[in-house]
Amino acid sequence: MKNLFEQAIEVILKGDADKAAELARRGLDQGLDALEFMDKGFIPAINNVGDLFEAGRVFLPGLIYSAKAMEKATEILNAAISGGNAIVAGKVVIGTIEGDVHDIGKTIVVSLFNANGFDVLDLGRDVPIGRFIEEAEKFGADIIGSSTLLTTTMAGQKKLEQELKSAGLKEKYKTIVGGAPVTQRWADRIGADAYAQDAGDGVKKAKQLLQKKSQP
Repeated sequence: MKNLFEQAIEVILKGDADKAAELARRGLDQGLDALEFMDKGFIPAINNVGDLFEAGRVFLPGLIYSAKAMEKATEILNAAISGGNAIVAGKVVIGTIEGDVHDIGKTIVVSLFNANGFDVLDLGRDVPIGRFIEEAEKFGADIIGSSTLLTTTMAGQKKLEQELKSAGLKEKYKTIVGGAPVTQRWADRIGADAYAQDAGDGVKKAKQLLQKKSQP
């Protein structure tokens, strides 16, 4: 069984989606518990890729391929868990702030969140502040993530925090902000719950926020 875990790490690092799917099916055929395969094989694998990306040892194309491979394996294993009831790490609504039409970075974030078992609602780009809140309410989100690549639209992230407070929803949702001009200092200044430097950091921060949220 240990060999299958090692192979999971290898196929995710290589970003081979077909082999990741094949390995997931083979593990199930051999009687390996789907949840154990996720916890001891694929999840450590994608986390390792995120760490290598942060260290500059894996580059953007590799990160994207690895995330896609992880998604393929996750689809198969989740379908086998609890009679088809997928395990969801948490629900995240994410979008690019109104006035900003850039979404390449956000697309990568969405892929990596999906690969780590999050249920993600991607609102796309140029998203009005009110829609973030409206969709979070309908989706039953745990986290609202906002991205911007323009300094001129950063104010939208501040407005989102203000709108959440005004609506009495600040305690209901955790917020993560990111984007090229965004910093930890900005996140602290506007009252966001976390700042994500990149996609891998966003996943880590989301997991940390959900752990805090679940604590009494």
